Amino acid sequence: MRYAIIGAGLAGLTAAYEISRLDPDAQIEVFEAGERIGGKLFTVPFASGPTDMGAEAFLARRADAMEFFHSLGLQDSLVAPSGLSSLVYSGAQLNRLPAGGVMGIPSHAEPVRELVSEETAACIDAEGEQPAIDWQVGGDMNVGALVRARYGGEVVDRVVSALLGGVYSCTADDLGIRATIPQLAEALDALAGEGEKVTLSAAVRRVEEARVKVDGPVFNTFRGGYAELYETLAEKSGADIYLDAFISGVSRDKEGAFLLKGGGEGSYDRLLLTTPAPTTAVLLRDLAPESTAALKQIKLASSVVVGMRFDTATGLPQNSGVLVAADEPGVHAKAFTFSSHKWPHLAERGGALIRASFGRFGDETLVRAEEDDLVDHALDDLQKITGFDGRAAGLGEIYTQRWFGGLPRYDETHLATVVAARAGLEQVSGIELSGAWAGGVGVPAVVADARAAAARLVG
Repeated sequence: MRYAIIGAGLAGLTAAYEISRLDPDAQIEVFEAGERIGGKLFTVPFASGPTDMGAEAFLARRADAMEFFHSLGLQDSLVAPSGLSSLVYSGAQLNRLPAGGVMGIPSHAEPVRELVSEETAACIDAEGEQPAIDWQVGGDMNVGALVRARYGGEVVDRVVSALLGGVYSCTADDLGIRATIPQLAEALDALAGEGEKVTLSAAVRRVEEARVKVDGPVFNTFRGGYAELYETLAEKSGADIYLDAFISGVSRDKEGAFLLKGGGEGSYDRLLLTTPAPTTAVLLRDLAPESTAALKQIKLASSVVVGMRFDTATGLPQNSGVLVAADEPGVHAKAFTFSSHKWPHLAERGGALIRASFGRFGDETLVRAEEDDLVDHALDDLQKITGFDGRAAGLGEIYTQRWFGGLPRYDETHLATVVAARAGLEQVSGIELSGAWAGGVGVPAVVADARAAAARLVG
């Protein structure tokens, strides 16, 4: 059986490995339009050691992901964070990151009292007295709109968007509850299904009460960066991987085999597309027009990361990073990760390694800014927020990575769009779709979706 995979990011490489495991006789070819493998995972060779400029952690409590990484022989590469807490910069001051709640949405005012006005705090505590939320079981709603209506805009702009922005490169007003905070959607479902009054505070309390204390770290990463993962997948898959191979079209011959325009020789029995939604829409336009129509609805968010290594960490707060409130004036960055404080294996290198993140959905001004301007913004914002003078600390290394269209916008229609896109393929045998737009954000989600797609493809 001959397989073609379009895209050599995490989804494509995971699928290639899984196909090789399930079908030992498979001939697998992977086509990547870029000049490297890894996609949105990117480990840069700093002089001090490998440093991730894309994702830099994964949810270690996903047992399926941990088992998968162990099966690849990477168990000795997994490392845990230091456990230092994060901060939120709002109102021109640093505040502790609110505890409890769900992605910054509290069940009562106390955790966010330092960040909001007395009026907002009173509104949060009185939310249960408001009329019930018109929640449809199995449906979705906009995160920002719901929290604004129930708690007020300060909670959205100063807490929720700060937390979600670092994960999704979007504000809460661009995201869906079920698409990004599924446990909250499930709690709202339960209230509605039981005939209870549906309120936001009651749903958040349900999530808090159901939370089980689990020993061990929430997150892990790889000692040598994510390159350890994507290079291992590429090697163990045994696939032929072609770089700078831009596939511009897909068709089928009279026997139903797949033909690629722009790469590959001959026909393929099975095809997997792991490209971003807009690219996938173009590739499917002749094979599955209904899927193309659905995929065109998915919009992408861009961002940029500026990685900086300083000679000394003196003066840097003993925290893992800082999130910036979405309504904070005079600040360009949306977050700083103090990587050498967050990860002990990076601290061993000495000095300070810091990542500055910029960019949210709908505004690519900073993503397209000149590198010198971005570095200046990062240094100025860092000093303004923390007092750490990066210029005086000795800026030894810089790397700027732009992620144009790096993440889908997971809005309140996103999950229905994914269902529609996959339903459009029901009459097209031998083809599957995967990727962050399909499986959800985060390495474990992408891995799980790609493995499932590969299993369906092998049949």
